[in-house]
Amino acid sequence: MAKFKAAVVQASSITEDTPATVAKACQLIADCARQGAQIAVFPEAFIGGYPKGASFDIAIGMRTAQGRDEFRQYYDQAIAVPGAETEALGAAAAEAGLFVTIGVIERDGGTLYCTVLFFGPDGSLLGKHRKLMPTAAERLCWGFGDGSTLTTVDTPWGTMGSVICWENYMPLLRMAMYGKGVSIYCAPTADDRDSWEASMRHVALEGRCFVLSACQYLKRSQFPQGMKNHITDQGDDVLMRGGSLIIDPLGRVLAGPDFSGETILVAELDTDDLARGKFDFDAAGHYARPDIFQLTVQERPMAVIQTVAGA
Repeated sequence: MAKFKAAVVQASSITEDTPATVAKACQLIADCARQGAQIAVFPEAFIGGYPKGASFDIAIGMRTAQGRDEFRQYYDQAIAVPGAETEALGAAAAEAGLFVTIGVIERDGGTLYCTVLFFGPDGSLLGKHRKLMPTAAERLCWGFGDGSTLTTVDTPWGTMGSVICWENYMPLLRMAMYGKGVSIYCAPTADDRDSWEASMRHVALEGRCFVLSACQYLKRSQFPQGMKNHITDQGDDVLMRGGSLIIDPLGRVLAGPDFSGETILVAELDTDDLARGKFDFDAAGHYARPDIFQLTVQERPMAVIQTVAGA
């Protein structure tokens, strides 16, 4: 079959400056291409920022004016999809000639979503995936996605999709992606724990797919200054230490995990490893038992308001 190079980008957003973060992403896309990558994966919430350590000053049954203004600042950094920022990212993907998977904070009406965008090497926005289940306090600032954005895209090396951070702990979601034939499994994340590597190796082995996981390397000084942080107030302290990595379908780590700082990890992937892995395990194929277990996936958009025309 074919070999190709994939990159995972480990870098931080630029605090309270979405245009500068978009420009940084465009430069990093070009850097990936210079290293020979044909696919580049960016971290969760790279555009718009991951507010690690924020609380928006919420307690049960209580909100404050300070917390509302903190959310307003965060809301202002989110982007519309599509919009000027997606046009710039698409142009960068086209200039570099590669597929880009990138985490953004999407603004839709009054709600923010943790979203992944897919761009093709021609610069087109191929689709998006909204995080189905924000984790813990993420629910204070992000809405819930639905099954209509369980998006996959075709590449010359197989089907590519994305599962964001702790969505990877949802067994039925993983199974839905395996059922879509995902062979390039992108896992943008904010989880920088040592245990994340074991989780990603499990996904690679379970799905017999390549796993590309990207996490930010973020210092307190790169966190919004007008927002309270409950972890630290020391500018040099690290809020997210990276841990990005690339894994093959037999669970072998090809690059990373890296905790040293901002970097781009690149690995050559052999698509023959997909068939080698499926020889003895195919979760949605010969290793399934549909006579006992079946999964139903609702992919219809769950609109709050549906207008019915009068007679």
